Amino acid sequence: MTDPRSVAEALDAVEREDPRLRAFIDVWRDEALARVPGAARLPLAGLPFAVKGPAGIRSYAARRLIAAGGVPVGATSVPGPGTHWKTWGLGAHGRTVNPWRPDRTPGGSSAGSAVAVAADLVGLATGSDGAGSVRIPAAWCGVFGLKTTNGLLPSPDRSGLASAGVLARSAAEAESYLRCVLDGYAPAPAGLPLRAAHSPGLGYADVDPEVAAVVRGAVRRLTAAGVVRLVDGGCELLDPGAAWQAVRSGEVPRPLAELRRENDRRLDAFFADTPLLLTPVTPNRPHGHDGPGGLYSTALTWAFNLSGHPAASVPAGFTPDGCPVGLQLVARRGADAALLAMARAVEDALGPLRP
Repeated sequence: MTDPRSVAEALDAVEREDPRLRAFIDVWRDEALARVPGAARLPLAGLPFAVKGPAGIRSYAARRLIAAGGVPVGATSVPGPGTHWKTWGLGAHGRTVNPWRPDRTPGGSSAGSAVAVAADLVGLATGSDGAGSVRIPAAWCGVFGLKTTNGLLPSPDRSGLASAGVLARSAAEAESYLRCVLDGYAPAPAGLPLRAAHSPGLGYADVDPEVAAVVRGAVRRLTAAGVVRLVDGGCELLDPGAAWQAVRSGEVPRPLAELRRENDRRLDAFFADTPLLLTPVTPNRPHGHDGPGGLYSTALTWAFNLSGHPAASVPAGFTPDGCPVGLQLVARRGADAALLAMARAVEDALGPLRP
């Protein structure tokens, strides 16, 4: 992928738009422009990209992108101090806003990365996903987001729950990320129609009816287009919330360890016969900047941080009040290239996001 926007144009767009969006905590104009001549001769040819948070420039993914000729233009916002719900970013000018609904959060923790891509400031931004931190902001900002298979790339989290990921304008554009960060990456054919199951709440989550309706509509369109062939049944899991929190704390009681093993058994049995699982990304729409209250926006994402499966968010549409909704695609462990191909087919059938 080559971005039609040059590094200088991306920097100008950030300077012009970021006081309103507050997606960046730091912008590296001089350093970025100095990288351009050397990057122009490399595969990414000076592709401007953003990195998640103040430590993002040191991440494995950022180093690989730079080595391939990508040019980092700045660090994006992540949740600030005191935001215990971890779902919005604190940019250089204040709280990061959702570009579709400024009164709502963009999601987190890869908040600024999602906003920078959604506002077309950059075409690609790095992220990390420990409970949904790539997929949730991707869903709520109407962009593509991918969490790679856990352990495939170095984890930024000692518990192993977090996996590297990317936010991009499309699954097609995210391929540049995988080509650079995965040794031996090879594209995989999608093989239409895709055998898939739609699980509205994974057997335990209470999903906002309007969010569920957008996802059902997207699944119907995929079926009608011949991209997806739904199989009988779905995929029902045990609620993984307490197990995720126990793993995060480092102390996992036996009942929660068994719950995790049981979910792994169910997922292994599911993916033995069916290559694709479809769910909403979140059970709720983007909430206000004061926090989600008692809702867990992670209810449908953190199951796959525990299990390690790769998962993606593809824009599915909007609720009647103008909030973007994401369709979550989950594939077998290690099938990241195949998942990307399936996401491209899904995107092509659903078409561009329109309010």
